[in-house]
Amino acid sequence: MGQNFLCDPSTARMIVDRTAISADSRVLEIGPGLGALTIPIAEKTRQVIVVEKDRRLVSVLRKELENHGIDWVAILGQDIMKTDIPALAKDKKLVVISNLPYNISSQILFRLVQERACIEKAFLMFQKELADRILSPPGKKAYSRLSAVAQYAATITFVANVGPAAFFPRPAVDSTVLRFDFHAPSTVSAATETLLFTVIKAAFSKRRKSLKNSLVGQDLGLQKHAIAQALDQAKIVPERRAETLTKDEFLTLTRSVQTILEKKL
Repeated sequence: MGQNFLCDPSTARMIVDRTAISADSRVLEIGPGLGALTIPIAEKTRQVIVVEKDRRLVSVLRKELENHGIDWVAILGQDIMKTDIPALAKDKKLVVISNLPYNISSQILFRLVQERACIEKAFLMFQKELADRILSPPGKKAYSRLSAVAQYAATITFVANVGPAAFFPRPAVDSTVLRFDFHAPSTVSAATETLLFTVIKAAFSKRRKSLKNSLVGQDLGLQKHAIAQALDQAKIVPERRAETLTKDEFLTLTRSVQTILEKKL
């Protein structure tokens, strides 16, 4: 399932130590695998929930925890993409920790962005190349849809690099742990935020084209003249490309698009 299991105990403890979780933290671990991170997490707090999609690993993980005398970890054998994350948080925001499977790491990050109202912060391990994209500022080749969405939703900081030798099977690339301090989603309405993500997606869908061309199509349902009007209202030069826009410019553009869409109704 795209997992490379963390197998170096010293690396696992280094990562957990850098999260600075305490006995008061409620932790959600995604994809615990064989428990490399779960064990040091559980040594710091008894409020631990793990979500593991591969049910074959659940019994192995349970046995591993028993061997360490840990019986307070709640293990959910389900897909995090279908898990009710707010229900896990209940009355307290979660700290999410995960060595993400490479093949779905972007999708999981998008999901956490959507559910960030119940998440205090997250410590996520990505393939280094993807982590570099997430951190990339506008104007750089690496700046992408994921960069824009993540930077809108959180303050992102580097935590650590992890080499291939810390995993089994050994990947061919380095990994990077990033910290996400999520912003409260109350600054814009839910409808505006949904439209913002649609605008960002549409803009990057044809990233080699100018905004006046990439934004035209089925995602927004607007023709060229309407896109030109939205860009003019947002004071954004139509010939610019998506990779040059800051998160604030995307939000300004979204509000212009929203005004035009509302007039069509």
